[in-house]
Order: sequence, then structure tokens, then C-alpha cells
Amino acid sequence: MFNAQEVLYIVRIVVAGLCGIIVGLERRNRSKEAGIRTHFVVASGAAIIMIVSKYAFFDAAEIARIAGGSTEVRVDPSRVASTIASGIGFLGAGMIFVHKNTITGLTTAAGIWATSGIGMAIGSGMFVLGIGSTFVILLAQILLHLNHKNKNQIETRLLTVFGVDDVGFRNWIEEELKNQKITIQSFSVEKNENSKNYTFTIEVPDFVDDEEMLSKIDYNYDLRSTL
Repeated sequence: MFNAQEVLYIVRIVVAGLCGIIVGLERRNRSKEAGIRTHFVVASGAAIIMIVSKYAFFDAAEIARIAGGSTEVRVDPSRVASTIASGIGFLGAGMIFVHKNTITGLTTAAGIWATSGIGMAIGSGMFVLGIGSTFVILLAQILLHLNHKNKNQIETRLLTVFGVDDVGFRNWIEEELKNQKITIQSFSVEKNENSKNYTFTIEVPDFVDDEEMLSKIDYNYDLRSTL
């Protein structure tokens, strides 16, 4: 049976997960690799580890007392919690990609790291700090992205076109993008059995509409921001 304290622990984990979802929604809306599920699991997991770190070892003194030993047992919650920060570093590193001179995924990796901090705060019972930090991070993501979309701003995107079987596709899409004032920084080709996948790093002016830019492409495609 759950006691009242254990129910509170579950509440903390759920609240941490919900805060992770809020941050993940913004990343998913920008078609990033780590979206709702990743941020939910990171925040919830960090809360679980923080709860275990803070509360799981305080029965050691009682066990020592029953065994006839010393009741002075030192407990350091920071030792387990500190592993979260280093562990999240490996997860974040897996989200950072380098394609020629373009680096992508830095903001998403930083968001995962910050989300773990939110989970740690809520897991330790600091609800106001955790929830408040969630909305500070979300607001910063939105406002700073808008700042990148100001007048005459150029945004770097990754455009991937799948299953191309047209020999003249590359020349055609280069001409189409050029007509829309879009610059191709670099491109790569992945050859399949009967087709090719093209990945273009492009510079898109803020006045270009995404739907219009991609309306003439008859193949499946994926468009991602590098921010």
C-alpha cells in the first residue's frame, strides 16, 4: 500500500513529466529530433533519481541501530543527483550533428540538459522553482527564435528529399531554390538501390513561405531548422 509520502513522490514525478512535455512541445513544433517523449522521460527520470537520492538512504541509520551499530550515518543526496548532470551530457551529445560547416542540435541538447534540471528541482520538492523554470525556458525559446526571424534575417535549414529517381532532379531543384532567393550552402547524396536521397543545407530568407518553397517537390521530404 502507498503511504502519503509515496503518493507525493508520484505527484512530483508526474508534475516533472508534464513540465518536460511543455518544453518538448516547442521542440516538436520545430521538427527537432528530441520532442515530447524525450523531454518527458528526461524530466521524469531526473525526478525519480532525485527522489531516490534525497530520501532512499535515510533508513540506513535505523538499520544500523537495529544491528547494534552506530546511528550516525552520513547521507549525501548530492552524490547520486550529481550523476544526472554527467549522464545527460551523453544524451545531449548524441543530438548534436556536424554536417560540413553546419552544426545542428545544440539548442535541443541544451534543452534536454535544462529539462533534467527541472526534473531535479521538482523531484526535490521545489515545485515553484521547477514549474517557473519551465516557463522561463519555454518563453526564452519562443522569443529568441522570433528574434532570429526579424527583417532580412536568413535562417539555415536542412532539406532532405527521399526516393528521387529523376536524373535531372538536382539541377531542377537548384534552379527552383535559386529563383526563390534561396542559397544552397552544401549538399550530399545517399544512393539507394533504385533511387537517391538528397540532403541540402540551405539559407532561407525570412520572406520565403515554406509551403510555397516545397510545393513543386513530388517526393517525400523533411525540412528542419538548425537552431
